[in-house]
Amino acid sequence: MSFNSYRECFSASAAVFASTESAVSNILKSRRHAGRALCSAPTGSELFLARAFFLFIFIGTLLFSFRAESVSLSEYQVKAAFLYNFAKFVEWPAEALPEGQPFVIGILGQDPFGSLIDEAVAGKTVHDRPIAVKRYPKVEEVAGANILFISDSEGPNVSHILKRLDRAPILTVSDLGRFADEGGMVQLLVDQNRVRFAINVAAVEQAGLKPSSQLLKLARIVGNPT
Repeated sequence: MSFNSYRECFSASAAVFASTESAVSNILKSRRHAGRALCSAPTGSELFLARAFFLFIFIGTLLFSFRAESVSLSEYQVKAAFLYNFAKFVEWPAEALPEGQPFVIGILGQDPFGSLIDEAVAGKTVHDRPIAVKRYPKVEEVAGANILFISDSEGPNVSHILKRLDRAPILTVSDLGRFADEGGMVQLLVDQNRVRFAINVAAVEQAGLKPSSQLLKLARIVGNPT
């Protein structure tokens, strides 16, 4: 979460706290036992307890928001780093890397990374060329990608996508469940709060790609080499 986002969250929460305190004060003013004036002000102890309660809720809400955002960012920072490292430890055929063209990491569907993937590869090179990040709304547009991350939004269409990309020299990666078992090349998964990956070796090799032995040692292998 950016500084401006935190500031907006804080300002919005502070406004809620202030308006809630005012409402509580009005409620306490109107709540009178028999024999007490209807318009009398709430006592200091009543306002203190009300303020303390809503301050507790206010701070707790902020901490929960920050922690939830931090967890989300951490997961996709790691996944962005995985995509970069896959580029380094997989070999593409020469025809898939035309001279003078960048190495393209593509994202198909709704982008879960935001700027994280751009930051992860900024200023870096693989296979003696700079890295470009591209977003694609449709599978028909991904022909120039070298790595393609297929987002959760494409879950209902994943069979069609993989059939469309059959044997194309594009390393398909996703965190969809059973992605590697169903013909995808690399599946990112979270196991005991750690991001790990599975590789469908047959699918990778059929596309003319060669994963390094170092990469395979770290992966859960799905399928058999051809």
